[in-house]
Amino acid sequence: MVPDTLPTPQPLPDAGAAPDALPRSHTEPDGSAVIRVLSYNVRSLRDDEEALARVIRACAPDLVLVQEAPRFFRWRKHAARLASKTDLVVLGGGATAAGPLLLCSLRAFAERTEDVLLPLTPGLHRRGFATAVVRFGAARVGVISAHLSLDPTERAAQAELLVERAGALDAPHVIVAADVNEPPPGPAFTHLAHAFQDCRTAAPWGGEPTFPSSSPTRRIDAIFTTRSVEVLACGVPTALPAPDLRAATDHLPVLAALRLRATSP
Repeated sequence: MVPDTLPTPQPLPDAGAAPDALPRSHTEPDGSAVIRVLSYNVRSLRDDEEALARVIRACAPDLVLVQEAPRFFRWRKHAARLASKTDLVVLGGGATAAGPLLLCSLRAFAERTEDVLLPLTPGLHRRGFATAVVRFGAARVGVISAHLSLDPTERAAQAELLVERAGALDAPHVIVAADVNEPPPGPAFTHLAHAFQDCRTAAPWGGEPTFPSSSPTRRIDAIFTTRSVEVLACGVPTALPAPDLRAATDHLPVLAALRLRATSP
């Protein structure tokens, strides 16, 4: 059995918030896994794609939970190109999830994926979740990427649906990354932080605000996990080259190092 809660880890030294300062991805002798997870709103790849690829590669992620991936003409080609440039593969999502996209390294063994479209509010953009269940070593984890509404009422309802969907994955561990479109202590953000653990709060590292990338003042992007996950560090990798971080997209990335305990089949 995986415990519901884990001891609060001691925060890592900032070390300039360079990704190399974080624990490297590896599988432990008992099958537990340390992984890196990146949450990133890429603004439909409308900015400097080469800078974006450099940022992602520098973070050396096992999972990239993308928001606002291309959704229209040749969207699969655009997703595949980004994966190729970052030495990753497409796991799921994209236009079929209304924008959220999942990329992963070859360490991940995909068990299943599902794209979920949320109820459409007339006059507002369609939203959805990209979901998957994967394994790293002997650790089984559910994954969701989400981009919540700009409308406060719809956003609060989508936060509720996000918590429900996480439970429906029926996985011992769950990782949720979202462009929440509001900072704490907004109601949607607060709901997610109560249902899960907010990784940035659990083990702060690096920078905190994520938007806008040119001069960040608001933390509207976050990684959440169930309390069975040990959060080793989480924040914006601010030691990466500032020109790349500004040019890649209008959001800053959120990088987390997580430990997933081995789980039974």
